[in-house]
Amino acid sequence: MSATADQVSTSVTERPSVTPVLQPEAVAASKGPPHHLCIWQGLGLPNFIRLMTWKPELSRSCLDRLISSAIMSVVNSTLNTVDKAIWGRRVRAQTIQHAPVFILGHWRSGTTMLHNLMTLNPKLTFLNLFQCLFPGHFLLTERFLAPATEFLLPKTRPMDEVPVSWASPQEDEVALAVDCLLSPYIMAAFQGRLEVYERFLDPADMSASERHRWQRSLLNLIRRMAVRKDGRVVMKSPSHTYRVPALLELFPDARFVYIRRDPRAVYQSTMHLRKTMFAENTLGSMRPDVWSEEALYLYEKCIRKYENTKHLIPSGHLFELRFEDLEASPFATLQALHQSLGLEGWSEAEPLVRTECKKLAGYRKNAYRMPPETRQLVESRLKWVFDLYGYPLSSEERPGG
Repeated sequence: MSATADQVSTSVTERPSVTPVLQPEAVAASKGPPHHLCIWQGLGLPNFIRLMTWKPELSRSCLDRLISSAIMSVVNSTLNTVDKAIWGRRVRAQTIQHAPVFILGHWRSGTTMLHNLMTLNPKLTFLNLFQCLFPGHFLLTERFLAPATEFLLPKTRPMDEVPVSWASPQEDEVALAVDCLLSPYIMAAFQGRLEVYERFLDPADMSASERHRWQRSLLNLIRRMAVRKDGRVVMKSPSHTYRVPALLELFPDARFVYIRRDPRAVYQSTMHLRKTMFAENTLGSMRPDVWSEEALYLYEKCIRKYENTKHLIPSGHLFELRFEDLEASPFATLQALHQSLGLEGWSEAEPLVRTECKKLAGYRKNAYRMPPETRQLVESRLKWVFDLYGYPLSSEERPGG
């Protein structure tokens, strides 16, 4: 089911300004057990200082995280300088021969599963965890630092038990946050302060100088990837769902894949994501009191932005799918995706995808209990999304409903 831009625009969501009723699953959130790494430990010194000037909330419980990030910022700046001295000229001269593929979709819509399956294709390339956390010096250091520091990583992602390694495909948004700070992912340090990070969702909302920095950061990241390995890069960041015009401005021939999912599952999983990722990256107190309203607001904004701009994508350059279909028939979905977008390498990818699909058959997703009041909240607030994407409401699922 689809709708025109005018239809999607009929309801306007205001930025949250009041504290919502707490959701039971959010109230129990706490800092949680510390891990060895956080996103701030990838910053260089200039960006660490810039982050501090924005006055994030700080707490004693996160002092170890703050100190380690400050120390690492000096190390990263030194390594960034050496990397630039060795690789800078080649990176600047590098042409981007293959327009990227951008995976779009709201957080927890199935973008990770899709990304992992697509990047099995040896003709496609991707940013891994090490490259995203250390975008300024991975050309210099990945070969020897990644194996030496693998023990610092958790075995699985805290939000969904997906295995983790430095070589795992990762969201390029992490690299953008580290490289230029112009990313909504700084929200972990500014919970409840949309005025700090909301404009970083869409370059159209940034200042001219910020927009230039963001474009330069993204282009430099892809050029560095091209130096590292030739191939069409698959970029996965839910934040890109807000940015279709900006991405087309840089890459007119880009391909796009959009995945959608039942809004109830998206909401529940998003709340769990905030609980786990904020616990691992906050510099201050956890703010579960603001998560629900922010999540709903940003979800609605995400869907509207995409639906109102997807018409800009050239014919044949967009493939849309449902998570439920990917989960039920991953091989057939990947095959159709490659054929629709004209992506190279399916013959090489086919046996690898078949093998991975057999493994996925035994994978168990996190199960979330949705209290009746939460279900009512989500279905009432997001009814227009249910209608738009053809997902039935609870009342419609009951016999005779």
